[in-house]
Formats: sequence, structure tokens, C-alpha cells
Amino acid sequence: MIRVLVAEDSDTTRQWLVTLLREDPDIQVVGEAKDGLEAVELTLKLQPNIVAMDIVMPEMDGFEATKRIMSVIPTPIVIVSNIANVREIQVSLQTLKVGALAVLKKPGGPGDPDNEKDSSIFVSTIKIMSKVKLIRHWPKPSKDTIAPVPRVFSKKFPEGKNGRVIVIAASTGGPAALNRIFSELPGNFSTPILVVQHIPDGFLQGCATWMNSNSSLRIKIAEEGETPEPGSVYLAGDGAHLGVSPQATLVYSSGGPIKGSRPSGSFLFESAAKVYGSSTLAVVLTGMGSDGAAGLKAVKEAGGWIMAQDKETSAFFEMPEEAVKTGYVNLVLPLTEIAALLMQITSPEEAV
Repeated sequence: MIRVLVAEDSDTTRQWLVTLLREDPDIQVVGEAKDGLEAVELTLKLQPNIVAMDIVMPEMDGFEATKRIMSVIPTPIVIVSNIANVREIQVSLQTLKVGALAVLKKPGGPGDPDNEKDSSIFVSTIKIMSKVKLIRHWPKPSKDTIAPVPRVFSKKFPEGKNGRVIVIAASTGGPAALNRIFSELPGNFSTPILVVQHIPDGFLQGCATWMNSNSSLRIKIAEEGETPEPGSVYLAGDGAHLGVSPQATLVYSSGGPIKGSRPSGSFLFESAAKVYGSSTLAVVLTGMGSDGAAGLKAVKEAGGWIMAQDKETSAFFEMPEEAVKTGYVNLVLPLTEIAALLMQITSPEEAV
């Protein structure tokens, strides 16, 4: 049985979440907390397998409660947020920095048109995340310590006729990993970055705003027809594939999901490789599933470079592992070394 603690200040919403969870025979709701302080106390007392945590609560909000739980009794935590409140979304995403595993849209009641889908996602995510090893939180490197360039990248990243590009695919655990990388890159970073991040609909703008607040880069949702610029990060929008046109501008495709994903990292990788060729660097970060792996062949055949996040720093190693299994990955790196490497291989001077 998966033992779940539900922390939600609204009696009506809390009972609805408890009802949804109890409908699954593999789940046992072992406790209910009406505020963040009680959530911490009950986690200590009951030691659940996972906590479903609201953000806006009296006494102590979900962010502070998550920090407290992760410091005294590390426990998998899923944040259940109201997407109608932009500030709440931003605070929800902040919890990923302090140890929460995922952020979900709060399921509406029986009258909500998205109720069935949101409820199913809520229950299935609780079940999956209850089995996850907790993300390790690594200290940021000091400005004086830069990881050495691995031998495979002994020369700088090439500049093709259309410039160069970094393309990234991430899923579960991705927002925190991306935030870590982007917070360590300078605002004048020389290469545009295109990203497919799997995230529930409604959270993307909040995710961009949150990462912007922690980074010198310009982080935004990609727009049709714009030209990728250095020092900027472009996130694939909800419900469509992000790609690059022959004119090196951003385009969207309404094509069907690729192995269950839309937007798809594989679509982005293949599209970028056609335009940027050997000046394409693909990165596969933490996530469930295999998105991105199918697109690596195009990057490799174009002469591009490929790296993947390592198992120890990934919340879920499935996506990086599937990438490694293709045989196309040049380098597997811990999250702590990715930003430093990107800065070195894209600098104007060749690394020594």
C-alpha cells in the first residue's frame, strides 16, 4: 500500500483529493493536514510514503512546509496547485528547488470539464512519485571553480552557417534541473537554447517567470517566426511541437504526439539538426519515458554533439538512460557540471 498524507486547508478540496486517492486500491490515506505546520508534524509522526501538498495554507505555506520536511525527514512531495493564480504557480515551482518532485494542477470537482483527466493525472502521479528516490541537492560551485573540459570537447563548439544552437529535452525533475543550469549561465551566453520541458498545461508561463527570476538569461515561451538569439532560452509552448524552419526561425507543428509526447524532444532534435548540422548540441535531462532518444540519430548523423544527465543527479534516469542506450551520447555528466561545460565549449577561445 502507498501511504499518503494530504495537506490542504480547504475542507472541501481536501475531502475531494482524499476521495480520489481512496478510490485506488493501492493507496491508503494515512493522514490529513489543514495547514503546513500540521503537515510537517504529521509527516514526522506518520512517515508517509508521499505527501500531496497545497501551497496557500495558514500557519505555514506549502513552500516552507516542503523545506522543513526535506530538512528533517526527507519524503517525496507532490505540489498540488491552483493554476488560476499566477503567484501560486511561481511559489509552487519554487518548491522544486527545495525538494518537491512535481507540480500538478489541482483537480476540480465533479462539475469541472477537465475533472476526469486531472483526477487521473493526480492519482497516477502520486503513485509513481511515491517510488522515486529523492533528488540530491548539490551546492552551487563557486565562481573560482569551473569543471575541466572533458577530452571529447577539447575544441570549442563549431559555428555553422546558421550559427549554433543548444536543444534540451526534459521531463520529471526538469524544471529544477533547468533552473540550476540557467542560473549558472551568464546573460551574454553566446548560444540560443531551445527547450522541450514536459509540464502540465497551465504551468509553462509560471515556469518561465520563475526561471527568469533566478537567471541572467532571457527565458520565454517560443513564438512562431522569431529568430533564436544568444542569451535567450525558448520553451516549447503547450500542445504543439517546437522546431526550426530552413530559415532558422522558430516554428510550431500541430502533428500528433511522438511516443506520447507533444511537444516532443525528438521532434526538436531532428528539426534543429537539419538546420544547424554539426553546430547542434543536444542535451537530455532527467525525466520519465524515452522522449528525445529517437531524435538523437539525426543529431549524430549531422555531426552534432550529445550529452545526457547522469543517474545520480536525475530525479528520473529513464530519459537519459534511453538516450545512452542509442549509443549516440558523447558524454554523461552530473547536473553540477553541465553549465560550466556549456560556458567553456561556447566561449570564443578554444579550451586548453
